[in-house]
Amino acid sequence: MRLVAWLLDLIYPPKCAFCGKLLGKDESDLCGKCRKALPEVGGSIKRGENFRQCWSVYDYEGFVAESVRRFKFSGMQQYAQVYGRLIAMNLLRNKVCFDVLTWVPISKKRRRQRGYEQTYLIAKTVAAELQCPCVPTLKKVRDNPPQSLQKTAANRRGNVLNAYQAVHPERFRDKRVLLIDDIITTGATLSECSKTLLIAGAAQVDCATLAAAQYSDKKDK
Repeated sequence: MRLVAWLLDLIYPPKCAFCGKLLGKDESDLCGKCRKALPEVGGSIKRGENFRQCWSVYDYEGFVAESVRRFKFSGMQQYAQVYGRLIAMNLLRNKVCFDVLTWVPISKKRRRQRGYEQTYLIAKTVAAELQCPCVPTLKKVRDNPPQSLQKTAANRRGNVLNAYQAVHPERFRDKRVLLIDDIITTGATLSECSKTLLIAGAAQVDCATLAAAQYSDKKDK
């Protein structure tokens, strides 16, 4: 296995998941410059309803935004391992407690187009780092237009209304759920998913994302 890893590093030298710079011998996932300079959120965020708080690692801007776009739209699914490790460290740092770890699902159509479910890949890595199961609790039942095309918070809420359905509620009934997504903007998607989980019996929902986008009600980014 070490030989295989050595050959892969020789052919495809590891790069920073954010700026793309080749990593040094003592660097992993991020280069030293990005590790120091990327804009950290520095606490929990409360946007939207139905979930208590959201723990995000970075602000969604600059290299972070570019990295997430490559991850979602340019096939860089290996970034999920980097994102998952960063989210897991943030959860440990803030002593976030939960009973069930799950993720915001995408539609079957979007998964076919993309070739993978990016939120599941992130959640799977978070679960591996925290040594807990990654449990499916939701499915997306409506292929709504992308949230990024919705220009107001109200439009975002309407766009995801009734888009999710709970599955296997016996797995999370009366339990604290941690819901993983890649980005939070207005919180509409996380709020709708959280509402679905609470109606199905979850005791409470907290959320965690890699990034938090800046927004205003007048113009959502």
